[in-house]
Amino acid sequence: MSDAPNRSIYWAVAAAACLAAAGGGAFWYASVKNAEATRGQKADRVVTITATACEPMEMTVPGGRRTFEIVNASDRPIEWEILDGVMVLAERENIAPGFRATLVAQLQPGEYQMACGLLSNPRGVLKVTPSDEAASAASEVTLRKFLGPLSEYRVYLVMQGNAAASTAQALRDAVAAGDLAAAQAAWEAARLPYRRIEPLANRLSDLANAINPQAAYLAERESDPGFTGYHRIEYGLFAQNTTEGLLPHADRLLSDLEALKARMREAKLDPQLLLSLPAQMTAQLAQSQVPAGENSYAGNDLDDFAASVEGIGKLAGLLRTVVAPVDAGLDADLGAALDKVQGDLAALKQGDGYPPYADVTREQRAALAADLTALAGVLDRLPAVIGVN
Repeated sequence: MSDAPNRSIYWAVAAAACLAAAGGGAFWYASVKNAEATRGQKADRVVTITATACEPMEMTVPGGRRTFEIVNASDRPIEWEILDGVMVLAERENIAPGFRATLVAQLQPGEYQMACGLLSNPRGVLKVTPSDEAASAASEVTLRKFLGPLSEYRVYLVMQGNAAASTAQALRDAVAAGDLAAAQAAWEAARLPYRRIEPLANRLSDLANAINPQAAYLAERESDPGFTGYHRIEYGLFAQNTTEGLLPHADRLLSDLEALKARMREAKLDPQLLLSLPAQMTAQLAQSQVPAGENSYAGNDLDDFAASVEGIGKLAGLLRTVVAPVDAGLDADLGAALDKVQGDLAALKQGDGYPPYADVTREQRAALAADLTALAGVLDRLPAVIGVN
C-alpha cells in the first residue's frame, strides 16, 4: 500500500504549524508596534480580564483623554470595550492570553459599561466624572466646517447599507437554492459593503454582535448559539462545504442588515464621531485583524481589508477637505500614509485578485500592520488641528 496519504497528512500538519507560527509572529510584531506607539503614556487605570469578568468590575475616572491598560489573564483571546448603551465608544480586540494592550479614549462625563472578554461575560461599570479637560474638549468642536463632510458621509452610509442588504439577499437566495459555489461567491461579495461601513457599524454593539461575531469570543465557539451572522455562514460554506442548515442564519443576517441600514439612516453624526471613526478602525485592523486574520474559514481576508481601507479612505478624504486649509503639512502626511497602505495592498495582488490569506507571509502581514499603525497615528493628529476653532 502507498504511503502517499500518510505523507499528505504529515505535510498538512507541518503547513498548519508553519501558519500558526507565522500568525503568532505577526501578532507579536503588531503588539510590539502598538507598545512602541503608546510607550510613555502612563495608564490612568489597569483592567485585568479573567475568564469570567473584569478586575475591577467598577471603576471611576475623570473625563477627558484617558489611557487604559488591558491585561489578558484568561486562556482565550479577548476584547475590551467601553459602551454607551449599544454604542461602542472605544475597543481593543484580539488581545492574546498573557498579553497586555493599551486603549486611549476621549470620554465625556457619564456612566458607561465595560465588555469583559467573552460576549457572555457580565459587563462592568465605568463612571466618568466631570473635569475641566472634558469641558474643554466638549467646547472645541464646532459644526459649521463639518456640515459638508457629515452630509456626504451620511449619503455614503445609506448607499453602502443598501448594498449590504442587497448582497445579503443574493447570498440568502443562493443558500436557499442549495448552490454551494454560488453561495460561496455571494458570501465573499456580501462582506465588502459591510466592511466599508464597519467603522460606524462596529459602534452599534447589539447589531455588530449579531452580524459579525467571531467564534473565538464565544464560550462554545462554533457550537455557541450566539455564533450568528457572516462568520457562521462562512463556517458552513467554507469549513463544512455545505449550504445545509444555513437558511435560518442567512435570513437572520438579512434581517439584521436591514435593521442596520435603518439605524445608519437615523444615526447621530457629529464632528467628534467623524474624527474618531477612521483612526479607531485603522488601529483595529493594524492591531488585531491583519496579524491574526479575520475570515478563518474562507481565507479571503485581503479582499475584506481592501474594502475596509476604502471605507477609511472615504472618511479620510472628507476630513482632508477640512484640514487642508488649516494644516497643509498634516494633509500631505495623511495622503502619503493612506497611499502607503493602499500600495501595500496593491502589491499583494496576484493578477486581478488577492491570494488566500494563508499565503501572505509573516513579513508581509507585519509590513501592512506597521503602515496601518502609521496611518492611525496620522489620523490621531486630526482632532487637535481641526477639532478646534
